Amino acid sequence: MVLSRAPELSPSILTLTHSSSFTFISSNPNSTPFSPLSLFRSLTLSPTRHRFSGPISSSPLSAVQFRRVRALPASSTFVEHLPGEPSQAEENWDLSNVAQSEAFDFERCLASADLKHLGSPKLEVRELDELPEQWRRSKLAWLCKELPSHKSGTLIRILNAQKKWMRQEDATYVAVHCMRIRENEAGFRVYKWMMQHHWYRFDFALATKLADYMGKERKYSKCREIFDDIINQGRVPSESTFHILVVAYLSAPGQGCLEEACSIYNRMIQLGGYQPRLSLHNSLFKAIVSKPGSSAKPYLKQAEFIFHNLLTTGLEVHKDVYSGLIWLHSCQDTIDKERMASLRKEMEQAGIEEGKEVLVSILRACSKQGDVEEAENTWLRLLRLNVGLPSQAFVYKMEVYAKAGEPKKSLEIFREMQGHLGSANVMAYHKVIEIVCKAQEVELAESLMADFINTGLKPSMPAYIDLMNMYFNLSLHDKVESAFSQCLEICRPSRTIFCIYLDSLVKVGHLDKAGEIFDLMQSNGAIGVNARSCNTILSGYLSAGDDFKAEKVYALMCQKKYDVDPLLMEKIDSFLSLRRKSVKRPISMKLSKDQREILVGLLLGGLQIESDEDRKNHMIRFEFSENSITHSLLRRHIYDQFHEWLHPSCKPSENTEYIPYKFSTISHSYFGFYADQFWPDGRRMIPKLIHRWLSPCVLAYWYMFGGYRTASGDILLKIKGSEEGVKKIVRTLKAGSLDCKVKRKGRVFWIGFLGSNSTLFWKLTEPYILDDLKCLLKSDGEISENGTVENENINFASGSDTDVNASDNSDDDDDSN
Repeated sequence: MVLSRAPELSPSILTLTHSSSFTFISSNPNSTPFSPLSLFRSLTLSPTRHRFSGPISSSPLSAVQFRRVRALPASSTFVEHLPGEPSQAEENWDLSNVAQSEAFDFERCLASADLKHLGSPKLEVRELDELPEQWRRSKLAWLCKELPSHKSGTLIRILNAQKKWMRQEDATYVAVHCMRIRENEAGFRVYKWMMQHHWYRFDFALATKLADYMGKERKYSKCREIFDDIINQGRVPSESTFHILVVAYLSAPGQGCLEEACSIYNRMIQLGGYQPRLSLHNSLFKAIVSKPGSSAKPYLKQAEFIFHNLLTTGLEVHKDVYSGLIWLHSCQDTIDKERMASLRKEMEQAGIEEGKEVLVSILRACSKQGDVEEAENTWLRLLRLNVGLPSQAFVYKMEVYAKAGEPKKSLEIFREMQGHLGSANVMAYHKVIEIVCKAQEVELAESLMADFINTGLKPSMPAYIDLMNMYFNLSLHDKVESAFSQCLEICRPSRTIFCIYLDSLVKVGHLDKAGEIFDLMQSNGAIGVNARSCNTILSGYLSAGDDFKAEKVYALMCQKKYDVDPLLMEKIDSFLSLRRKSVKRPISMKLSKDQREILVGLLLGGLQIESDEDRKNHMIRFEFSENSITHSLLRRHIYDQFHEWLHPSCKPSENTEYIPYKFSTISHSYFGFYADQFWPDGRRMIPKLIHRWLSPCVLAYWYMFGGYRTASGDILLKIKGSEEGVKKIVRTLKAGSLDCKVKRKGRVFWIGFLGSNSTLFWKLTEPYILDDLKCLLKSDGEISENGTVENENINFASGSDTDVNASDNSDDDDDSN
């Protein structure tokens, strides 16, 4: 009995429109669109056969086919330069990159469907009736019927009961049968089980087929696990595995997936020696240029590598690839004018006309260099296109004249924008206010600021920062205080405006009020203090001769490892030596009580620890979601709390207040205790002594980092680990009069505090919740801004209190993986 692939699709599927309908492209211009359902059926295996055969290899499409593809109208073949509004939680208000929150709009390519002719080894298995023993045939038939219906724990127990007689050929048959009936998860479990036995011999064909199926189901972590197994065996994965794993990563919403997709793509070419299909090149390129400009900047070299591969393999370069690469270059801090000119020349030679997206990118580059002549020429070309002037073009032109020292001309362009478009957007107001404030046109800046506030546009924080800096530089300290008060009324507190106000108070000698502001910053986790604010208040106390308060601030700076201004250090050395005190230097590292509790809460919420090979030194990796308002606010507080432990590469320069979403500590032996408790052998565990550590503070940080509030006001905490560990947590909570229910989804457990129990949980943890997060996380029955799709399928109202029947040694991933 032979199992073969379903008939392959003869044409190549290259594009996917924004309406999510597949466009089926062939040499026949009258070919009809393919529906997603029919396409899915065409790519799946026939359930009535038993032998897997790899796809037939083929040469790339002909030049004629590529020209036809290029001639087709794209659903979206230009850059939409739409105004983006940065989150109010951010403090990176560098408006020189005014449009870098935008993403390049690239025609989507269906790499996931372009699986035809990908190299893959054949996998053959014996038929049951070919086995000589009747009892073996019966047992294998029973296993094939029984295993797919059980969860992981039970499946492993059933397989363990067959250890005395099962061998690799038997396990392979069961795994292949599971894949044949689309129970790929069960097939993966059987494969992992057979790897643990002495009789196991690596089967490249089986590993390849299973990896491909896991990747097609977008379970990229399991596909990657098999992919790594293949490489560890000294083999090169097949072309299909490389292709499918890249697509799986590109289809995943998780952070870091694009980096992994790029890494696998590079290895596909450099390690495997394969030539990826056109759709894979385009899909990866699209994923890069679809990121906001500030996030896409680091991927310039990768985009250039994709472009190079397209050229060297003779594939057709779509006009959006040229446009996207020019857009990426225009987003860089340092503009490579020669490379941009080279790309434009190649476009011209290829007969591709520069559209609106390219011209706007050129304007962006001009705005960073102050090239007025080039900007004006580009502006005229935009007008001749007669496609409408985007708002970003006005903003870039305003910045060009500001760099050239003509702020009044920038204001004229702003007024022209209002007349042409009917109104100005938030980015235009930010830019014009920044320009007139740098020009120190006080009345003009105040007038524009009043107009901006009246429009109700958000956020207004960047404009207040520019306004307060102008007042401070002009020594208008009364106006600094007035602007500070107005800002607090309509904006979320920002460390930057607090630092400006603190500078103003110290400069005029209002040290008592300055001390109050500094203490407020220190007590508010969403604001916090930094090296700048500490040096400011320290200079004020030293100038006033208040050595006692100066010494306290200096001790804080030593604890946090903040750099002390050299001039201030001389004064500190002087007054401490007079008092016959040795100057305090940073002492041995040690976590405070608050830091220990915060760390435990974050580890319960999903924080990761990495250890070296000898498990002597350990590194804490902090990673926050860019899509979560809670994480956006929490990350600054955590960054400040663990500042002295952070790796130097994670600390921002003095010229920016931006806090990254990912940062890590130095590698240190002090974290060994937490690594042994939460990450023994590199795997996440729930400590046996967790019942001793569940303080209100720990629960609060667990909730802020790994919890959610539902629309009904219920509170959910997410945790990974063993069933026994979760039960111990539940028993501890119930002993403290906090009743809860538990549901399981893969390796993830959800602990739910429902109804009145959510109110009790909130009262317990509220003192430790950051002030700016209380309105988001409070259990009051209102819709949560922090809710995610992740908890929508967790139904605590049905079934038993727990759904944890699988064994403790299960290592299922989240369903998304």
